[in-house]
Amino acid sequence: MRVKWPGRTTLLLAMLFVMGCAPVISKTVRDQVDKNLTFREVFKDPDAHKGSVVVWAGVIIDAKNTQEGTLIEVLQKPADFFGAPEEADRTEGRFLVLYPSYLDVAVYNKGREVTVGGEVDGKRTMPLGEIQYTYPVVVAKEIYLWPDTTRERLAPHPYPYYPWGWYDPFWRPWYYPYPYDRVRPRR
Repeated sequence: MRVKWPGRTTLLLAMLFVMGCAPVISKTVRDQVDKNLTFREVFKDPDAHKGSVVVWAGVIIDAKNTQEGTLIEVLQKPADFFGAPEEADRTEGRFLVLYPSYLDVAVYNKGREVTVGGEVDGKRTMPLGEIQYTYPVVVAKEIYLWPDTTRERLAPHPYPYYPWGWYDPFWRPWYYPYPYDRVRPRR
């Protein structure tokens, strides 16, 4: 008798793996994106590319709620295959994201990573320190807020690793209770 489960299981696992590696912006938005249009081109002349659909990634610098919706200032970062901002010191500038409805700025706060799919809506000139900075504006169709992993990166492990595996100095096996003298019968 021939068993076909290993082949079917492998196929199922491969399908789940491929589905788990999907980009975060929907296919309908990604199909509208001009693949040859770069951030640098839009940054140089946002009005010339008005109406173009883009997918950009970056780190939030500031977010505030306005009458138009939520306005998010983002530091652009190169995106990886999944659309996540790369851990790199490279950037080509900043851009503004206008989300037409309300987003909680306590969640969309400074330092969080986002990927935005939307339509270029021209430019805005706003103060940045002591200069006037011209931002390209993207009206967001979709925003993906990446999970906050800063606590995971900064938190040390409670115990060090040892060559033979994990060691917890406070763990006592059931046969060697702590403290030992409390379990010993008294005479």
